[in-house]
Amino acid sequence: MTEVLDALLPPTDPAELPAVFEAAFNSGELAAVDRLFAPGAVFVIRPGEAVTEDDRRAANAQFLGLGVPIALTLRHTYVCEDIALLVGDFVISGTDPDGRPVHQEGSATDVARRGPDGRWRYVIDNPSGTDRG
Repeated sequence: MTEVLDALLPPTDPAELPAVFEAAFNSGELAAVDRLFAPGAVFVIRPGEAVTEDDRRAANAQFLGLGVPIALTLRHTYVCEDIALLVGDFVISGTDPDGRPVHQEGSATDVARRGPDGRWRYVIDNPSGTDRG
């Protein structure tokens, strides 16, 4: 696991954050995913319902538990000083460990912030994007 964590540092370019997230997610290591979030970061479970800290980690662990890879395509990156809005598409598709088909997709709107170390981390992870709740 240490090798995975060493290879998946938060990026210094916000446009690279989704690709690093994809690699971290596909590693299956929750710690690799979690290090891409700023302290206090929010994860939107569904429109109108957001969680943070331990509940955010549990939500990410649930996605990782599907055992199915994610593919991310970044469409837009908008940066203002130390804040970035990332808009992209995701697909989680495959077969879970019990042999059931899994297919989830959507367009995410995420917010990232550059930390004092110059690395970008999610402060709001909103995979449901602009879906109506």
